[in-house]
Amino acid sequence: MTQPLRDATVAELFAAHSQALQLYARQWVGAVEADDVVQRVFVKMLASGRLPQDARTWLFRCVRNEAIGAWRSARRRGRREQAVAADASEWFEARPEILLDARAAQSALESLPDDQREVVMLRLWSGLTLAEVADVVGAAVSTVHARYQAALESLRKIMEVPCKNQE
Repeated sequence: MTQPLRDATVAELFAAHSQALQLYARQWVGAVEADDVVQRVFVKMLASGRLPQDARTWLFRCVRNEAIGAWRSARRRGRREQAVAADASEWFEARPEILLDARAAQSALESLPDDQREVVMLRLWSGLTLAEVADVVGAAVSTVHARYQAALESLRKIMEVPCKNQE
């Protein structure tokens, strides 16, 4: 059942989820377009006047659909391909206190198959449960779990730093 929408509710949802939604949309579009995608989804929510039953999952599903639509549109037009390729937006912020090579981590994620990368992004960066991820991507929970496990195993292999032999 849906509830009437209040401006405060939309503001709370935006504050809580907009960054994760933008990061999620970046799988398909550049950083600027991802921001536009998220804004369009929130405008649609406001225009509907109703709060979806599971607003967080609804937002991710709508951002997914909107971002894929934007990506397809850009591909059809052909003139955006170079702009998307040139937009090497970084997914990680390099900080000395984090013992993670940001470029290597982004490269590792980019090397994953699209379906695995999407599940990792939704699960780890967006904090969705596997059931919520399954709802967003339109797959069975068991399929999402298998993709997630395969992605983590691939990332472990890619990111593993071999220990130097001590003699």
